[in-house]
Amino acid sequence: MNKTFLFVFFFIQNILFAQLSERNLSSENWQFKNIKEKSWLPAKVPGTVHQDLITNKMIPDPFKDENEKKVQWIENEDWEYQTHFKISSKELEYSNIDLVFNGLDTFSEIYLNGKLLKRTDNMFRKWEIPVKTNLKIGDNVLQVKFKSAVNTGKELAKKVPFTMPESPRSFIRKAQYQFGWDWGPRLVTAGIWKDVKIEFWNTAKINNIQVQQHRLTDVLAEVSFNINLFAEEDGEYFTRFNLNGGIHRFHLKKGSNTIAIPYKIKNPKIWQPNGLGMPDRYTTKITLYKKEGKIIRDINVTYGLKKVELVQKEDEKGKSFYFKVNGNPLYIKGTNWIPADSFSPRITKEKYQKLIKDAKDANMNMIRVWGGGIYEDDEFYKACDENGILVWQDFMFAGSFYPADNEFLNNVKEEVKDQIDRLQNHPSIALWCGNNEIDEAIVNWGYQKQFKYSKSDSLQVWKDYKKLFHEVIPNTLKENLTPDKNIYWPSSPSIGWGHKESLTQGDSHYWGVWWGEQPFEAYNEKVGRFMSEYGFQGMPSLGTTKSMFSGVPDLNLENPTIQAHEKHAKGWNIINEYMKRDYKIPTDFVQYNYVSQLLQARGMQIAMEAHRRAKPYNMGTLYWQLNDCWPVVSWSSIDYSGNWKAFHYQAKRSFEPVLLSVAETNKSYNIYLVSDELKEMRLNTQIELIDFEGKQLWKSNTSSHLKANASENILNINKTELAKFDLSKTVLKISSENNPMKIEKLFFFKKPKDIQLLQPNITIKKISSTEIEISTDVLLKDVYLIGDTHFSDNFFDLLPKTSKRIKLSKALEKIEVMSLWDVFKN
Repeated sequence: MNKTFLFVFFFIQNILFAQLSERNLSSENWQFKNIKEKSWLPAKVPGTVHQDLITNKMIPDPFKDENEKKVQWIENEDWEYQTHFKISSKELEYSNIDLVFNGLDTFSEIYLNGKLLKRTDNMFRKWEIPVKTNLKIGDNVLQVKFKSAVNTGKELAKKVPFTMPESPRSFIRKAQYQFGWDWGPRLVTAGIWKDVKIEFWNTAKINNIQVQQHRLTDVLAEVSFNINLFAEEDGEYFTRFNLNGGIHRFHLKKGSNTIAIPYKIKNPKIWQPNGLGMPDRYTTKITLYKKEGKIIRDINVTYGLKKVELVQKEDEKGKSFYFKVNGNPLYIKGTNWIPADSFSPRITKEKYQKLIKDAKDANMNMIRVWGGGIYEDDEFYKACDENGILVWQDFMFAGSFYPADNEFLNNVKEEVKDQIDRLQNHPSIALWCGNNEIDEAIVNWGYQKQFKYSKSDSLQVWKDYKKLFHEVIPNTLKENLTPDKNIYWPSSPSIGWGHKESLTQGDSHYWGVWWGEQPFEAYNEKVGRFMSEYGFQGMPSLGTTKSMFSGVPDLNLENPTIQAHEKHAKGWNIINEYMKRDYKIPTDFVQYNYVSQLLQARGMQIAMEAHRRAKPYNMGTLYWQLNDCWPVVSWSSIDYSGNWKAFHYQAKRSFEPVLLSVAETNKSYNIYLVSDELKEMRLNTQIELIDFEGKQLWKSNTSSHLKANASENILNINKTELAKFDLSKTVLKISSENNPMKIEKLFFFKKPKDIQLLQPNITIKKISSTEIEISTDVLLKDVYLIGDTHFSDNFFDLLPKTSKRIKLSKALEKIEVMSLWDVFKN
């Protein structure tokens, strides 16, 4: 971290700044109750009503058993929170005192000492209320009364003359996933979900500091700190700082003002995405002084220096869609993010840091924050900054139609401004996107026919869509963001997956696999310019599956608890259909859990590698999805408990900076080398056909010059060359070397169910308390190491008479091992 110090002196003729003071009210003793009840119960802030009901043993844990059904009544009730706090006579001497709520979910009335101060209607806004005249020395009572979001939403829906899909959630500015999704429960909650504080200040207050990048080269960065202040009265002000020297005089009007302080950095350290360098950042300390030199506030502003462009140029196949970062086209490798808990206040900093580090460790460089969740906690963006993970930031609209009356639009405008103020200095932010799948929903999903819209109704929907996502949001961005940070994309995807244009321009959500039940091999053909969604479900780890139960787990696919934790209506049928195509369906639950993960990983490997082979036609692959919000069968690569599924281990392999990949055609096996490195390299590649006992049956060699940041077809093997071998008993081993780099690929010619495996003799040797070595006499397919630890690799293949060392995150007394032989031997 690079640190600079910017000293800003403010002088006001005959007026002095007083030191700003804050009080955190979140730590006070809060209580809550149903509005109908008289008895108060202890509550936690930040939090949700569901969490407080669980803590007070008023409801069962909705994550366990079938308890989700038992807590649906909560969404129809009104709830009240209150706390008492003291105010001293010294605190009341401040000329300004503001009550600040960083997040209220959602429809609330705020009372202080019995007086109504504010009504709120947006979970995603910050609420600041002047309260000096409402406070008193001694005890003060703060109350927040929450109305049922569902009931309020139903009333709002009555104002529209036609039925909105997913009504009433689209009328409510709150996290849309709370209403249930095909991977998450319906838990429509309420509460004070972010911190509450009181700010005391005199004369002037800094509202926001915006870091604007004007110029960036290897030798010089020119930035400005655009400081927004609120002044109580007009006057002549002066600043003096030690960067460029001198005293700057300016006039501030009463109210909001912005001053720009220029700053130059010689030989700047540039923030680089994961895989291309260090994510260097600067922290500049801005210090405000009184006339006599007394510090009134120190503010640390952290930012990064980078250039990001979204390049869309017409070509012979359509139009490109790629990110250029710091002057280089960047192949995007990453995933989609959903909230990491159904109750977002209980997501810890440690959980954010771990999930982002897991993405980095899997060679990712971008995460898309999906529009049906929340604008994430500051810790999420901080973790992305630190790990070189770019963020595609959706605004919080997803999969429905939204109103566009003036009240709604003004509410959204303020929401956007609040989020810009909070997030704009994070170097990880790469793109702002209007919504998730709303353009597609209007055009493709048939809601107009389902709800019997008139022609005027349909026209109104499209008009409202254009108003919100093509006018209000982009205009608000333009008004509040600096040009170097304003990259806007109205909707993801830009064109729905049923249209051929979705694969020739813009970003694409391809769901022909899973929703369309197309074979995995369709991924080889359905490659767009930028794949921002695609996926397949797999079960969570055994430990996470067991956590679904409040008592002794009954691990049975027909168990109602297991069934309740698959939220897709056809999920089990689709998984079984695909499993039947590629594997033998196990009857044993543990083996089924294992094979479902292999199935998911196999499908995603085909997709990820097809995308990367198509570089530069395709320049991005973001799979659905990284994480879960509860224990569930889902598309995630990391389950709710933080365990890597087979999919995440495969993502790490398929996202390696240099990749070997094989594409099968009718006549040949085509071998590709794909590089994300910004340097050319020469590689010697050896190809061997090996049987499952380790005998070499055939070999070939090639030397290739691999261009920087490119995909190259280095060798094609005609199928006639291998026709004399029983390919169900062989594996193609491909090894490429450029000292000291060595990469390897194992390619199987048949689907897993058609591979003729041999019974392995497996040896596990303990190297240390946290390292083992596993070896085998014959091919070991899809090794599954089982234990309550994180294995550095898992669900991997091991060649005959070879070994592999694995590190453990913590020591285990016993490690169980399973392979595909155990499933297929019968």
